[in-house]
Amino acid sequence: MSEATQMKQSRNGKKPVVIPDGVQVSIDGTTVKVKGPKGEIERTFREFVTISKDGSDLTVTPVENAGKKGPQFQGLTRALLASMVEGAKEGYTRSLDFRGVGYRAAFSDGQLTMTVGLSHQPVIDIPDQIKVRIEQMDQGGMKYPRVHLDSVDKELVGQIAARIRSVRPPEPYKGKGVRYTGERIREKAGKSGK
Repeated sequence: MSEATQMKQSRNGKKPVVIPDGVQVSIDGTTVKVKGPKGEIERTFREFVTISKDGSDLTVTPVENAGKKGPQFQGLTRALLASMVEGAKEGYTRSLDFRGVGYRAAFSDGQLTMTVGLSHQPVIDIPDQIKVRIEQMDQGGMKYPRVHLDSVDKELVGQIAARIRSVRPPEPYKGKGVRYTGERIREKAGKSGK
């Protein structure tokens, strides 16, 4: 019975992560460093799994006697490794649209300053690992800024994008606010006069 428990593996976690051309991976115990055309990323994983490199494949196996934690962290570790490799090769981009009259965004010295109809201008600190581009969009005569966030770290890009959006989430009546590019807002009808 103990042998069967030992051999149990996560269905997704046991699939190898293929290292594409132009990406270098170095493993030092539980710390993995991935370097590619878009940059480099490093992460330390939990001790319940062993990460090994075989040619152009990365494999994750649960440590003996890890119990339930082994297969659980095997799947998570494999998913994180795959996103690290993809980030170093292709990078990740998240874009946000500032929809509203007078809405603006400016980036300088690692800080994103937003004008989004509040009594003050919210300022968000952007980590060095994220590159910011601001593009002026014109859609059917309506001009608005679009902020692009680029990084090798998928998790970090998602966190910063969510923080920017949370400053002024889109409201359901006119759709004003900060939204992800391509996000559909379910608009409510509002009150109708007699």
